[in-house]
Amino acid sequence: MKDILQELETRRADARMGGGQKRIDAQHARGKLTARERVELLLDEGSFEEYDMFVTHRCTDFGMEKNRPAGDGVVTGWGTINGRMVYVFSQDFTVLGGSVSATHAMKICKIMDMAMQNGAPVIGINDSGGARIQEGVDSLAGYGEVFQRNIMASGVVPQISVIMGPCAGGAVYSPAMTDFIFMVKDSSYMFVTGPDVVKTVTNEHVTAEELGGATTHTRKSSVADGAFENDVEALAEVRRLVDFLPLNNRQPAPVRPFFDDVDRLEESLDTLVPENANTPYDMKELILKLADEGDFYEIQEDFAKNIITGFIRLEGQTVGVVANQPMVLAGVLDIDSARKAARFVRFCDCFGIPILTLVDVPGFLPGTSQEYNGVIKHGAKLLFAYGEATVPKVTVITRKSYGGAYVVMASKHLRADVNYAWPTSEIAVMGAKGATEIIHRADLGDEDKIAAHAKEYEDRFANPFVAAERGFIDEVIQPRSTRKRVARAFAALRSKKQEMPWKKHDNIPL
Repeated sequence: MKDILQELETRRADARMGGGQKRIDAQHARGKLTARERVELLLDEGSFEEYDMFVTHRCTDFGMEKNRPAGDGVVTGWGTINGRMVYVFSQDFTVLGGSVSATHAMKICKIMDMAMQNGAPVIGINDSGGARIQEGVDSLAGYGEVFQRNIMASGVVPQISVIMGPCAGGAVYSPAMTDFIFMVKDSSYMFVTGPDVVKTVTNEHVTAEELGGATTHTRKSSVADGAFENDVEALAEVRRLVDFLPLNNRQPAPVRPFFDDVDRLEESLDTLVPENANTPYDMKELILKLADEGDFYEIQEDFAKNIITGFIRLEGQTVGVVANQPMVLAGVLDIDSARKAARFVRFCDCFGIPILTLVDVPGFLPGTSQEYNGVIKHGAKLLFAYGEATVPKVTVITRKSYGGAYVVMASKHLRADVNYAWPTSEIAVMGAKGATEIIHRADLGDEDKIAAHAKEYEDRFANPFVAAERGFIDEVIQPRSTRKRVARAFAALRSKKQEMPWKKHDNIPL
């Protein structure tokens, strides 16, 4: 019996060493942790239950039968994050470069199937050289099986991808279908075709970092939701995100203890909006003053900064926030901001997370670039996302809310539940100057008359009361009481039930 137990421990020790000490040292020299170290940091101490530690590949071509490392380049299993169950797979770059074989993919598929069956999030740590070339189509088939599970799990359990090394070719499409993608600066990259292929085909000279590094994907492409300095920081932030999310689409998000008075008044908010309508202010100040303990987890912070998305808690409960940012492009909606916000709204709706919308929007960004690139269709994505969302929706208009952008930003007409406005808000088709020049075109040469007409338009429309008279605004509230009013609104909506007409699925304008 002792011999058998000793053999088990020997086999386990070999599997834990991955590709061997030399390759582990090389991984550390690049500033990267090993696959197992990452799992240990991500999960609660001692909670990891590993599966398929002894699985090996079945390839016999190109001499592969002589190199069959245990685990086949990916560590899989489940554990807990602050006591809540999650499933994890972590690719091991020290074993055959973390390349994906048929059995490597099989291990990932098993974990994803269990996650869907048992209703727990999937966290994938990607660090792979791509498909294992020696296996040919078997490797591609493995990718396809993983992709299909990403699709089936979408909207059922949260899926989080952490890119901690190379992720290239077909491998990028699995993370792309997950809910959140995080990258590590200077040590991770994603692209469909690498720098050498780009050079051959287009004659462009570009480095891997420029082509698909963390900065590229968080600022330009919007593929990634956040970039962090190193593996440790990235995994700590993933733990923090998981605390905001439900385990699956049938359970509510966790309620955390809170020590912040729900009736707290913030008198500084009474002067947040400047007297000059063209002067910017920081919408994040409002978000932080609304949130329990000022805790805000921002998503896609570096992309489309004219709109803010992220999670806060109110009375300990998770709330998704979408807010125009007057500090950037005056908070205008454009292609990038509409896409960013639409995806976030749809995620919240998938998983029953209430949505708070803070509005200060002068309209859609004009210009040939926007029109040629389809601002109509991209703007419609956000409109569609808000209109189909059946979770509790509360809207606060702080200042400008003009034209079609007023309707798009969770207006009463898109079935928002509670719509508040500050006394400083202006709800109209457009600003006073533009409206006056259209309505009183005949007086354009006379500056005094135009000024008088503009003043008349402002007195009539540069306030929230016309909309309030129509019932499109439920209440005009004092800025200082916003936290209390919003928290009470969400409390009243906790038992909300609303359904869409039966359909196989919608056809969102993609």
